[in-house]
Amino acid sequence: MKRDVFIVSTARTPVGKRNGYLHGWIVPELLGFVLDTVVSRIDLDPALIEDVLTGCVYQIGEQGYTLARTGVFASHLPDHVPGVTLNRQCGSSLTALTMAYALIAVGIHDIVIASGCEVMSKYTLGSEMDGTMFNGKQMGNVYQDYYLRRVKGQLLNQLQAAEAIAKEYNITEEECQEFALASHMKAHYATEHGYFKKEIIPTRGLDKEGNEIVQDKDETIRPDTTLEKIKKLEPIEGVKWLTAGVSSTISDGASAVILMSEEKVKQFNLSPIARVAYCGVIGSDPRLLLTGPVAIWPKMVKKSGLDKNDIDIFEVNEAFAPIPLAWVKTFDIDLDRVNVNGGAIALGHPVGNSGTRLSITAMHELQRRKARYGYVTLCTGAAMGPAVIFESA
Repeated sequence: MKRDVFIVSTARTPVGKRNGYLHGWIVPELLGFVLDTVVSRIDLDPALIEDVLTGCVYQIGEQGYTLARTGVFASHLPDHVPGVTLNRQCGSSLTALTMAYALIAVGIHDIVIASGCEVMSKYTLGSEMDGTMFNGKQMGNVYQDYYLRRVKGQLLNQLQAAEAIAKEYNITEEECQEFALASHMKAHYATEHGYFKKEIIPTRGLDKEGNEIVQDKDETIRPDTTLEKIKKLEPIEGVKWLTAGVSSTISDGASAVILMSEEKVKQFNLSPIARVAYCGVIGSDPRLLLTGPVAIWPKMVKKSGLDKNDIDIFEVNEAFAPIPLAWVKTFDIDLDRVNVNGGAIALGHPVGNSGTRLSITAMHELQRRKARYGYVTLCTGAAMGPAVIFESA
């Protein structure tokens, strides 16, 4: 019999911009800091944690070996707490959350931390490909014949895929620019009105001069941007019109949630934040690469019995503006319910971290609005679409 699973604690760092305040952190220590914080927020005995699942995409260097376990070593969690690192590209930490949910739902564990961590200032896009290994040999990359056959020889990088999606779904450059501006304005408004305060941990870091500071707001938001400024940006190399202004930023961050069985919630007399209601994942067209959110939605509707009118808020990751816009257009979704406090264009996209960050933001916004259902999904490298529906507790 499947058990109900609840989120009882959340914590995330403010997202750091590329080479921003987080760049000096040792990655396992950043994860360990978040693990300690999410446990301390409910005064839970760290010895009760049964597993740590961590999403991380670029698993090399400090993020290699197994970051979940080295994060445990860097925390105050005892040695008997294991850890496993997961890679579903940009959906890695949302997958960590769904697997943590499954472990509890079937009775294997009662208390699990799901987390995400990525410091792209150190290990950025493509860090795991075409490099040199410790023995001097080339590590190579995944784009071999088997991959080219799947995409019928039309190999697109993510930027090119985003432009192709815009063309496929009749999304204009102007729509993307307006969407990007709205992301920054919504994120700035949410920050100024304290909407993120419950989820963010004030986190130490370094300013431009190397002085230690404490950051309590996302570093990536540009409140002074305008449509005119976005329009003036030059296209990124290799694409026709896609600019940094309509794309998520390379950034750093870590986040974690504690999942717990209903029995343990009652035993410890905790007030849960949300229930994990439904989970799903699907593979999507490998040529267009980033249409996972479009592909997973019908499956989630069928699985949950809910429709678009039942969901109060949607978090559809803004890897690039055409991705959420394609989803909105395909299913005629009210844009006012999508990324209501801004998305990754403003808030950054530390790839392995984003799934839990989006989930944390969605759950707290449900509570703030006294709303019921929140939906979280992301596009991913290798063409997949994970999704979770949360029910406010």
